[in-house]
Amino acid sequence: MDRSFPDGFLFGAATASYQVEGGAKQDGRGPSIWDTFSHTPGKVKFGHTGDVACDQYNLYRNDIALMKNMGLQAYRFSISWSRVMPSGRGAVNAKGLDYYRRLINGLLEADIQPWVTLFHWDLPQALEDDLGGWRSRETSGYFGDYCRLIASEFGDLVKNFMTINEFVCFTDAGYCSPGQVFAPGVTLDYKGRNQVRHNALLAHGLGVQAIRDAAPDAKVGFAENPTICVPVIATEENIIAARTAFREKNAHFLTTVLEGQYPDFYLEEQGADAPDFTDADMKIIASPVDFAGINLYLARHVVADSGSGRGYRILQHPASYPQMHAPWIKVSPEITYWAPRFLSEIWGVKAIYLTENGCACDDVVDQSGEVNDTDRIFYLRNHLYQALRAAEEGIPILGYFCWSLLDNFEWADGYTYRFGIVHVDFETLKRTPKLSSEYLRQVISANRVL
Repeated sequence: MDRSFPDGFLFGAATASYQVEGGAKQDGRGPSIWDTFSHTPGKVKFGHTGDVACDQYNLYRNDIALMKNMGLQAYRFSISWSRVMPSGRGAVNAKGLDYYRRLINGLLEADIQPWVTLFHWDLPQALEDDLGGWRSRETSGYFGDYCRLIASEFGDLVKNFMTINEFVCFTDAGYCSPGQVFAPGVTLDYKGRNQVRHNALLAHGLGVQAIRDAAPDAKVGFAENPTICVPVIATEENIIAARTAFREKNAHFLTTVLEGQYPDFYLEEQGADAPDFTDADMKIIASPVDFAGINLYLARHVVADSGSGRGYRILQHPASYPQMHAPWIKVSPEITYWAPRFLSEIWGVKAIYLTENGCACDDVVDQSGEVNDTDRIFYLRNHLYQALRAAEEGIPILGYFCWSLLDNFEWADGYTYRFGIVHVDFETLKRTPKLSSEYLRQVISANRVL
């Protein structure tokens, strides 16, 4: 039996601007909320910042060469809003646009598709200072303007855009986290949180519309990290329960975008804390997308439970549950099958990309200069098997992006966790491809799991 991925299946790697670019004050870039947050004492481990990060702003040619050597077919990266619009609105920074044009052209010359994410959490600080950031629907409008700019500038070169990466990580974690663990480090009440969520959804819809208008030949989607509910034992009743849980636990983002309305049960649950919105808002949020991107890290195991009132119960991970080096990444490769399956079954999504999947490992360069990250290969192999399983069943998975291309700034954890398939010495910025990069190179070459 041929266990190859379908013809045209796309293999890539992914990064985010603040995590890899550096060049924080180069060529007219304005500050983002992550610049401010990381420079606030006590917010990031060891006082680490993204000022330099991997310095991809200056070393992008080296990184393109590494990608080409690996056989990567696509590179998913995000654009720094404040690099191209230092205040988030109004004046445009031509040098910022020039950087992304050089990066995109370099990728195309290497026969690597550029996949652009418009927002990966680094909101321009000026919008936070002047408007309250995502607390204001004006920010949603300015996001649409920014998307129009980028699509107008690069729509002839870039054929795939993602509006927003992982809503919950900048809405809930940024504006409603008691520990203030993500920028901008604000703690709102639930009403405020839900309005921030709504404004982010509105921004997504406005972004879709702007991109379609400015680059009509491009495809538009999003990259979301849904709560991935899977049957702990794949009996029919547990599958039904997990499917129900998947829709309900993602009501505030994924379900609303794909259904074009807030589910009644979500609005009832929130009660007086439900967001304020109009019918016009919902029509914008419902703007059709060409594909759904999903970021895959963690399973919520579900069993059927008729006594719960909803027909399901989510199990807690026991202390002994296996995990990777970062404790929040549990070993649960089955998510790479069930998440796309439920996207297809619940909403009829016709094009699905696995826009992030990877893990942190305790990577060390040994005396021979090698990084033999066999644990990451174990992780990737098992997830790729599940992706292949889904594809063989006709679930429309069209591509896989490994997270991440490079070891990088891991948000509030600073440089303490390494997610890359390329090792970065943060003192010298030397890149060392890990064994996992060779594994991925051979998988791409063979077009099957090895």
